[in-house]
Amino acid sequence: MSNTRLNSIIGAFEAGKPAYMAFAKLDKQTAMEMSDSPYDGIVYEMEHNPYDVSALGDSLQYMLSRKQIAESGSVAPRVTPIARIPANGIEMNQTFAKQVLDRGCYGVIWPHVATVEQAYNAVASCRYARPKGAALYEPKGVRGDGPANAARYWGLTMAEYYEKADVWPLAPQGEILVGLMCESTQAIDNLDDILANVPGIGFILIGEGDLSQELGFPRQYEHPQVQDAMRRIVETCRKHDVIVGNPHVTATNHRRLLDEGYRVLLSAPKRSYGVVGQARELAGY
Repeated sequence: MSNTRLNSIIGAFEAGKPAYMAFAKLDKQTAMEMSDSPYDGIVYEMEHNPYDVSALGDSLQYMLSRKQIAESGSVAPRVTPIARIPANGIEMNQTFAKQVLDRGCYGVIWPHVATVEQAYNAVASCRYARPKGAALYEPKGVRGDGPANAARYWGLTMAEYYEKADVWPLAPQGEILVGLMCESTQAIDNLDDILANVPGIGFILIGEGDLSQELGFPRQYEHPQVQDAMRRIVETCRKHDVIVGNPHVTATNHRRLLDEGYRVLLSAPKRSYGVVGQARELAGY
């Protein structure tokens, strides 16, 4: 097996660079187009779009390019697929995470995570159980055992998959990312405790839409109160050395977001590949 990263998003983080991603719908043609895009990863959007694991499985397959595999020597798609699931953190619903991971996704984004308990559950849902007392025991893994499809998609034996199917950066060799959405004042107030007490969080993604709704300024992302709330999130993540992301990257704000310290830059589906090119140039790619 190659020692190179299967997860291009983690690869960007470990290289000290931002990761560029876009939301995508579950569609075969979209999957093929996104597999040739300049992004590091895509997020299959199943929070506000239908939750359809059969369509997800098809989309994952259509992201595989024989040409890319032949040239790189890696069986993993160059653009790494992860999924945003429909369950909010408060629902504690482990099933959605289990199913998208079992299909072969390399990570899960959880909406509306606002407490330590919810964050712990999110990370635990993406991990297999370990013997009590083992290294990296916490958060205690609760993911059900059914790795055959995911191992096949990753191009690994099941034993190799078990080794790599853990959450990064808690497990340095892990290839699974857990992203938590911070999109309420409760979440902001609890973020310091969450990051201090829950290991295994790959990144925090600001939910500007819901946050701006609660603050009384729907989708007014440049409003001073919305900007101040977002600054609090960024500062708390910086304090704990946790990566923070922004889901509304455009041609007009990407330079500012890079300067403010965002390391996950997400755009709408296929919105101007040129923005990604500009951002990569600014980041020193």
